[in-house]
Amino acid sequence: MPQPLSAHVVAAHLERVRKNAPLTHVITNDVVTGFTANVLLALGAAPAMITAPEEAGSFAAIASALSVNVGTLTSTQAATIRIAVQAANQANTPWVLDPVAAGVLPYRTELCQALLQQHPAAIRGNASEIMALAGQSAAGKGVDSANQSDQAIDAAMTLAQTCGAVVAVTGEIDYITDGQQVIAIKAGDPLMTRVTGTGCALSAVVAAFVANCDTSDRLTAVASACAVMAIAGQQAAAKAKGPGSFVPLFLDNLFLLNADAIAEVLE
Repeated sequence: MPQPLSAHVVAAHLERVRKNAPLTHVITNDVVTGFTANVLLALGAAPAMITAPEEAGSFAAIASALSVNVGTLTSTQAATIRIAVQAANQANTPWVLDPVAAGVLPYRTELCQALLQQHPAAIRGNASEIMALAGQSAAGKGVDSANQSDQAIDAAMTLAQTCGAVVAVTGEIDYITDGQQVIAIKAGDPLMTRVTGTGCALSAVVAAFVANCDTSDRLTAVASACAVMAIAGQQAAAKAKGPGSFVPLFLDNLFLLNADAIAEVLE
């Protein structure tokens, strides 16, 4: 049975991120680079979008966390990801996998399956992506999921048990699991799906939240990242007229988010 997440816990993780300003190395798709950087800055993290294979390993070794996203995958980016992940592991830098469209195209699916063997701290994806990584039949529509998030709970638990990562399945309700416990986050707004990059940015936020975090707190850290993004999105959507006005409101709400606002949604 999924359990709720305490507003106090979310506020504590958010305060930790703002205090530590984790240097978050992000290798992501071309479409969302600027938006992702702005999301991290609004939350108080320090983004670095280092993509050259000649630099990725050196930087991943000194970063607080690494986020890798295979959205607009190229052979050069695949090489960069492999180098960065290897260096992160050698430096004990936690890293996060966003398996965009895994299960739809074989090249990215094979890369993601290989990366599962490299001990990600967390995996963040939609239901179809998580089900595909767990070896289950899934119905993806390009980068979008044709499955509901609750359909992937078992797959997420299996995946977490297999590779040791905290797995977040995001959708109308987010489910986050370490293979034993499951946390459910019900917040957000459908308008978030009308803006490119909210999911991809969330994966980078997950990386920022697992930085400087004890492994025993990793489950609530990942869940808190999901909650913060969903709450800010819900607040922004309440005032937005459409996708164009949503983005600045979303960034403002991330920047202004506090314990009281979190408690209004989660308690």
